[in-house]
Amino acid sequence: MKKLALNTMALAFCCGLIPSAFSAEAQEVTCFESRKGASEVVKRDLQPGLPNVKCSPKTGAVLWWGDPFDGTVPLGDTPLLGHIPHGKAVVKPRSEQLAILPMCGTACHNGVGPAFVPPTLPKNKKPTPIPTMEGLLPDAQNLQHGRGGIWCLDCHHATQRNKLVDNFGDPVSFDEPQRLCGKCHGDKLRDWRDGIHGKRIGEWASTGKKRWFVCTECHNPHNVQDGARNRGFIQVAPETPPQLPKGMKNMNHERVHGVSQH
Repeated sequence: MKKLALNTMALAFCCGLIPSAFSAEAQEVTCFESRKGASEVVKRDLQPGLPNVKCSPKTGAVLWWGDPFDGTVPLGDTPLLGHIPHGKAVVKPRSEQLAILPMCGTACHNGVGPAFVPPTLPKNKKPTPIPTMEGLLPDAQNLQHGRGGIWCLDCHHATQRNKLVDNFGDPVSFDEPQRLCGKCHGDKLRDWRDGIHGKRIGEWASTGKKRWFVCTECHNPHNVQDGARNRGFIQVAPETPPQLPKGMKNMNHERVHGVSQH
């Protein structure tokens, strides 16, 4: 009887551990690509043994992409980018990550009532406090962009609130914020176009296919003046150096310039 009781307890103990082990294995791992809270990606296998990303246990940032083009679409028409061959520049759509975006153009700003177009615009470009809006978007209470010189409808389309607006008053997708940001930040748009500003991953060759990170993947447009660096994002803590290849004792080879100095 004692042996049977011990075996029963052992079986119950093992059965209790198995579900917890499976639940731990099935738990989603999420890390961010460029800005925490705005560019999260769930770790998954593209194929057996090939994860889509590797996440840093220290910072929660993506360290490596199994496929830099996973989930991307071709970059839309952008001023100053006519020299980029079609299909060589891709971006990852962000609309699906903006939780309240579908509500903007349907539930509230749907063409019915005063929420559609305000009857009068504030003279000082300060929107009238609306508890519902402030609850959905706390940044709206204290817009830290433009130093008081802009307000909501300088960036958001007046009649299609789930769209941005360009210099000509035409709607712009949230997946193409560079067409909006370039209205005021033309120098940054040019630098971004030339690869000086921003982030790209993909093929190494200058003519190769690359994923371009758009403005709002790195900058929060509603609080861009905040932060120690006055750019609306926090600098990611550096990772430890990667391990040297097997058999290499140091990195002195990097001290040798590969081009003759003469």
